Amino acid sequence: MSEHILLTGATGLVGQYLLRDLLLREVPVAVLIRSSGKESASERLDRLLRFGEETAHRTLPRPTCLEGDITANNLGLRGEQADWAARHCTRVLHNAANLTFVGQDRAQDPWLSNKTGTDRVLDFCRRGTVREFHYVSTAYVCGNRTGPVLEEGPAEGDEFRNDYEASKFEAEQLVRNATFLDSATIYRPAVIVGDSVTGYTSSYHGLYSYLQFAWVLSQYATREADGRWHAPIRLNLTGDEPRNLVPVDWVAAVIAHLVQTPAHHGRTYHLTPPHPVTARELEGAIGTILRYYGPTFAGPNALASGEANALERTFYEWVSRYQPYWNREPIFDCTATLRTASHLPCPQIDTPMIGRLIDYAVLDRWGKRR
Repeated sequence: MSEHILLTGATGLVGQYLLRDLLLREVPVAVLIRSSGKESASERLDRLLRFGEETAHRTLPRPTCLEGDITANNLGLRGEQADWAARHCTRVLHNAANLTFVGQDRAQDPWLSNKTGTDRVLDFCRRGTVREFHYVSTAYVCGNRTGPVLEEGPAEGDEFRNDYEASKFEAEQLVRNATFLDSATIYRPAVIVGDSVTGYTSSYHGLYSYLQFAWVLSQYATREADGRWHAPIRLNLTGDEPRNLVPVDWVAAVIAHLVQTPAHHGRTYHLTPPHPVTARELEGAIGTILRYYGPTFAGPNALASGEANALERTFYEWVSRYQPYWNREPIFDCTATLRTASHLPCPQIDTPMIGRLIDYAVLDRWGKRR
């Protein structure tokens, strides 16, 4: 009997890379995929394989396609597929998640996918033969804690900033409390951005709101003689605030490595940068690429008077969704990750990489091309 790893969330940004990297390691994979719109589960898998083969520059073995849904009983598997999964899937990499920040109630996303979905996946494991579980959580199960946030031990969530964080925290507790498992390995990535080499992304959240704002302005700005343009924005930061950004290709590579290294199972890993880029470095990189000047780091009370110019009002409204992360960014311990994946150093977020992220986003029309 072949032993497959069941991968959920393969259609997401991280999932695309996880599927590719596991197949490159010749890991037998079964992929749980829903049909969507006019695409069947098999057609969606075909598209994922095309991406993997185009980026890996080689033919990949075809994984087993299981049409199902993490929020359904027995993952929505029926008949022959249910029997096959019960016989062949001996471990799970549960990566599926919903990034919605605010849910109407716990019966809907993000709670439905993140907590209920995790509960259903664990139930599938409990009733079958799966005793090795790998769970992709988030570093932000720590809530508003500023750190240092340790890898070891359960998360101590505090004053969650949104339902996404809270739902992922509760889902992680479900995994930790699943005593029937022989090992539960938890991966906590920080804020994920595009591919460090190509800039590719299929998800435009977090950093991309700031990049898009600056890029849109650059298309209409009045240029000065030297080609630069003026953006008079007071940022209510000191500039020294860390920004925990990690490229998707690195996150997937580390997870794929650890999944295939049994000696490292049963632990929690922060997939976070050992040297986070600062707000000042990030702003400087974006300004260099888009050729603007004018933003100043005026400190936390910069806008305390309530007086803001038109550009400042537009900017803070545009990025308001992410303001809870603006001033309070944790310090993450990543000792275990550094020790077990030392051959996979986290790429530094620098000006050339930011340029690649912007270039791809523009080419992709900020996600609208698809």
